Amino acid sequence: MPVVKISDSVDTEDALVVCCFPSVSMVSSIVAHYLIERLDLTFCGGVRHPRLPAVCLVQDGAPMPPIRFYAGQPVCTLDSCDKLIVIVSEVQIHGMLALPLTEALLEWSKESNTGAGILVDSFSHGVENMHELVDDDDSDETILGIGSTEENREQLNEMGIPLLKHGVIGGMTGVLLGEGRRRGLNMLAIMAEAAAEYPDARAAARVIHHLDMLLPAIKLDTEPLIEEARRIEEQIKSMMMHKLQTSEEDLDPSMTEGASSMLYG
Repeated sequence: MPVVKISDSVDTEDALVVCCFPSVSMVSSIVAHYLIERLDLTFCGGVRHPRLPAVCLVQDGAPMPPIRFYAGQPVCTLDSCDKLIVIVSEVQIHGMLALPLTEALLEWSKESNTGAGILVDSFSHGVENMHELVDDDDSDETILGIGSTEENREQLNEMGIPLLKHGVIGGMTGVLLGEGRRRGLNMLAIMAEAAAEYPDARAAARVIHHLDMLLPAIKLDTEPLIEEARRIEEQIKSMMMHKLQTSEEDLDPSMTEGASSMLYG
């Protein structure tokens, strides 16, 4: 079983937990790093397990675990929530580890008396029959939601996020949602449609726009992300020009890493 280690100094009572595991176009990672920096969250722990990739993230010269916890105390609109914990990872979680990791996280959540959970995820552009699968959406930049309880689904509606009507959700988001429903936990997923070819800061900005509704005490300004999106787009244009002169085998494989965690049915 994975071991969750959090600093004893962190007050987890009724904290809102935002989970950001790897997704299409690094949307969840962008959202997590934005929240950590914008809300001045502090590193407070991580997860250990022999099946996790043998890597560490280095930040400012310090080694960090591949699955990390950050905590702080912004004010949110959920019941009794004046604390925030962000769980973030840039490494893909192997399928066989998804359920044990989910159980470890939910057991930690129970023992720590945390509050509601929000899962940030994304899916690729170009999903066939996309708009037949949502209740009401005529936008080319889609946000979809899933709630583990009826209360969560009503909350998504109040936030203006259409519910996914039919589909299959993979990865940690899918396992966490399934276990959340089984255990009757307050857990919702916010998923942004993203361009799979490159890090999509615009998709991340749409997620943050909706998260801003839950954190009224602090304005989550998405303009820096939009500026980042413009910079990335210019880089992509240059790369596409270069692509005309090189074979696909010569391209940087990191630009296409990460499959969608979403398979529509």
